[in-house]
Amino acid sequence: MKRAPFFKRMLENLSTAVLLLDRRLRVIYINPAAEMLFEVSGKRIQDAPVTDLFIETDEALQTLQESVVSGHPFTRREAEFMLSSGTRVRADYSISPFPDDAAALLMEIQPRDRLLRITREEELLHQQETTRILVRGMAHEIKNPLGGIRGAAQLLDRELDSQGLKDYTRVIIEEADRLRALVDRMLGPNKAPQMASANIHEVLERVRTLLEAESKGTVQFARDYDVSLPEFLGDKAQLIQAFLNVARNALEALAHQKPPAHEPRILFRTRALRQFTIGQNRHRLVVRVDIIDNGPGIPADLLQNVFYPMISGRANGTGLGLAITQSIIGQHHGLVECESSPGRTNFIIFIPLEPPA
Repeated sequence: MKRAPFFKRMLENLSTAVLLLDRRLRVIYINPAAEMLFEVSGKRIQDAPVTDLFIETDEALQTLQESVVSGHPFTRREAEFMLSSGTRVRADYSISPFPDDAAALLMEIQPRDRLLRITREEELLHQQETTRILVRGMAHEIKNPLGGIRGAAQLLDRELDSQGLKDYTRVIIEEADRLRALVDRMLGPNKAPQMASANIHEVLERVRTLLEAESKGTVQFARDYDVSLPEFLGDKAQLIQAFLNVARNALEALAHQKPPAHEPRILFRTRALRQFTIGQNRHRLVVRVDIIDNGPGIPADLLQNVFYPMISGRANGTGLGLAITQSIIGQHHGLVECESSPGRTNFIIFIPLEPPA
């Protein structure tokens, strides 16, 4: 085994972001974890100044240059990088002089947000599992007596001669059927996913086409796709339903916003994430789908409970769409998160493209 390819493979499988900089603070090497952190590709950033990756203070850049000259390592805690996309990333980083003719500095970056994100994801997964257990138990307790009520109403209907009284028994039967259907919807898909080769962009394009027809040109739909994403095993029909639930919520939020948003817009964005952890499992490759709208946002008191069944911000909403989405994505070993503030709501869906590493 040749040493150079072996060490390169090690760097590419690290979850720590690693950069190699030359004496002019230009990027010589960036590993996949750093590509994911800074939202860039290694080919595009090759030989570019480190300031193209993130915006740092003049003082911090001066310290980097002094480390090149002096050969002294240093560590900075709680640094906040501003990415070119406008995203802020809080991280600790260490600088080590690198004894090589080409490279001058080795930069190791540990995002501070990562541990917070993993903790939040574990809470979401626990919340999802708790919700499933609660709904299953409640469904069992509701459907059993409903069956008895419906059966008794049918027997009574046969015994009655008066058409007026039969109307009452039919109301009972219809309402029992309606409640049973509602409980079934709360349980989510009633069959296991039919896994087959699926393309995430075909799913999103189907959703976009449906909503464009519904909106009748009142909302702009934008796309920012990573076309290099591979196909994966998934249930295309269920995934369309999951993403449609999220995007339709965005469409309805824009439609009911007062005053109306200037240029109402929904953005579909996809990105590949490498060496990404969902709950207890680490995945080599994950697709991140962002569905972003510029609507009024979700109230803070509702945001923490938005994935629970029967929780809705609309007077006529059932509160089942997002719970069903969470259930479908969970069956694909993924996760749904939400970030919201006035003028920007982002539902983030993570789906593994490969089995856990």
